[in-house]
Amino acid sequence: MTTLLYDGSFDGLLTAVFEVFEYRYKDVEIVNKERFHKENIFAEIHETITQNDKSERVFKKLEQNIGRSGVHQLLKVFLSEDPELEHLILSAVRQSIKHPEENILQNYADNDMLTVSKICKSVDRERHRMTAFVRFEKMQDGVFFAKIDPDFDVLPLIRKHFKDRYQDQKWMIYDLRRHYGILYDLENCEFFYPEEKLDLHQYQQKFHDEEQNYQTLWQRYFTKTNIVERKNLKLHVQHVPKRYWKYLTEKW
Repeated sequence: MTTLLYDGSFDGLLTAVFEVFEYRYKDVEIVNKERFHKENIFAEIHETITQNDKSERVFKKLEQNIGRSGVHQLLKVFLSEDPELEHLILSAVRQSIKHPEENILQNYADNDMLTVSKICKSVDRERHRMTAFVRFEKMQDGVFFAKIDPDFDVLPLIRKHFKDRYQDQKWMIYDLRRHYGILYDLENCEFFYPEEKLDLHQYQQKFHDEEQNYQTLWQRYFTKTNIVERKNLKLHVQHVPKRYWKYLTEKW
């Protein structure tokens, strides 16, 4: 067994995939080096150095064989952080090269491709809910800030939605679980990676004076317009699962 270690990036993974074919590895696994635990003392370890030219060649080959939408599906698998993501993506690349004339991602008779489909649906569901349930809070510097804690790493998938929707104000979205975010400054929309984790106590102290008033008014409005006799908690939870309530001002 040969184990290829990569740096955890998508380009790093595609570089490792390229080297599987370059060195003609057969019995091989690709592992994020941050999650690697050497258990098989007989395994041959090969550390992959991310190379953009190699990852680009894999990307273009995939785009040629499964289309841009197919590549986007594999990106969702990567962002799912599934323990088997490296195996699934390598399997998809192998099958796309073996059967370039087929849409291998729709071959649900294959267990790997069926798993890819299920993962993509789960990631899409989380992406949609993040666009629906994110709540911004106005800070002292006038920037609107939102904190999220999604099951999957969906920030790259919701970036365009918020950039297109909120072009007239500065905003930030921060992933509490993965400790990075998106910053829009009216011109650029970029990812940022702070050295320290967000301190929620200090964060609340930086609210704009208007923010607490807005939150109180919204909570009162929600309470006043709620018709107790028509309350259907089961249906409500189906549409707004409890794990998303932490984002909603009216649920605090």
